[in-house]
Order: sequence, then structure tokens, then C-alpha cells
Amino acid sequence: MVRSNRPRFSLGMILATRNALEQLPQHEMQRALARHLAGDWGDCCPADAEANDAALLNGDRLLSVYHTADQIKFWIITVADRSATNILLPEDY
Repeated sequence: MVRSNRPRFSLGMILATRNALEQLPQHEMQRALARHLAGDWGDCCPADAEANDAALLNGDRLLSVYHTADQIKFWIITVADRSATNILLPEDY
């Protein structure tokens, strides 16, 4: 699927766990949010990427996986009703 910089959905309220706020650089979280919003699901597996593409049509939750420059893995999850988007590390789930 071709990705664009155009927003594909609403993020709702943006939240982050305390752990994410302590470990992730602000600029990397902002860049990842922009990618997530544009439909660039980052480093998630192909099955999750396909599920995300389908979720844009059927309203399921969206999951993206990113890594910081220091290789800290983090997730961005937008809930199904698009009321909130959460930034967290896998151990925060």
C-alpha cells in the first residue's frame, strides 16, 4: 500500500505511559505519531500491518511498532473508536 503524509484517521487524546515519557525522546515520539497517523505502521509484522490497513475501513484498533535511534522499541496504539492514542513500551502493556 502506498503511504502518504495525509492523516488517515483521528488520534483522539494522546497519552503516554510514565515509562515511555522517561525513556523516549520527545522528538522521536512526535515523528512516530506523524508516521502512525499517515498509515506508516513502522516495524510491525506483515500480518499486523494488514490488520491495520483493514482497521482503517472497519474501525478496529491500530498498532504501530517503532524503534528510537538507540533501539528502544515502543508501540503506538489507537483505540478502535479513535478516542485515544497511547504511546508505550512493550513492558508497559
